Amino acid sequence: MPTFLDEVVQRTRADVEARRRAVPLEVLQERLAPAPRGRPFSEALIQEGISLIAEMKRASPSQGPIRPDATVTAIVRAYEAAGASACSVLTEPHWFGGSLDDLAEARAACDLPLLRKDFIVDPYQLAEARLAGANAVLLIVAALDPGELASLYDQASEIGLDCLIEVHDDDEMEIAVECGVEIIGVNNRNLHTLEVDPETALRLLVDAPAGTIVVAESGITSNEDVQRLEDAGVDAILVGEALMRADDPAAAVHALLGTRPTG
Repeated sequence: MPTFLDEVVQRTRADVEARRRAVPLEVLQERLAPAPRGRPFSEALIQEGISLIAEMKRASPSQGPIRPDATVTAIVRAYEAAGASACSVLTEPHWFGGSLDDLAEARAACDLPLLRKDFIVDPYQLAEARLAGANAVLLIVAALDPGELASLYDQASEIGLDCLIEVHDDDEMEIAVECGVEIIGVNNRNLHTLEVDPETALRLLVDAPAGTIVVAESGITSNEDVQRLEDAGVDAILVGEALMRADDPAAAVHALLGTRPTG
């Protein structure tokens, strides 16, 4: 029986093919500016203390609508003002209510490094991400075979995109390590069952090579969670639902990080 991940990857491949027929990849590539200097996304994750990638999303497959009327500009500016190090923008439309327009709006609204959060399965999506203002993309090991992962990783680097490589078990961690990736995201949520195990990031952290940037994802809701991850050696956290459900996203960022508003 197909899992959630199987279903969303199949739908994504079909959607990408439809967009490619409308506008060929070669046309997108001609629009790309030269690869930018610097690596703002990876650099944002190695600051002193734990870094926060704050996520803009309207819904999720496990929780349904979260904040369907969210305004991208208001959310990302709140995150930036409160001290987030980077922003993740969901662009998947069917289950998360996102779009590339959300990414472009976020780029126009803030100076934070931006991650395109989607089910990236095709080089077409890399070009789309760069054109919409992303500094990085998510590559999910469970959604790709090792050859696809390595190819997309290399092609992303060629056009100036960092990659957050997402794993959720030992086998996927081994694939990511063999690919020589720089940023590994350990998702506490199993994308086949959608269940969350908050110990996953702590368990897999020890398998990440020295010098790898490790990001913990999913199930992070409190400053106590953050402190535990930071004490274990996690470099960054990616948090969406806990911030998007808050009446005041900026205050939620401060509460999560244990900081106080300035001014």
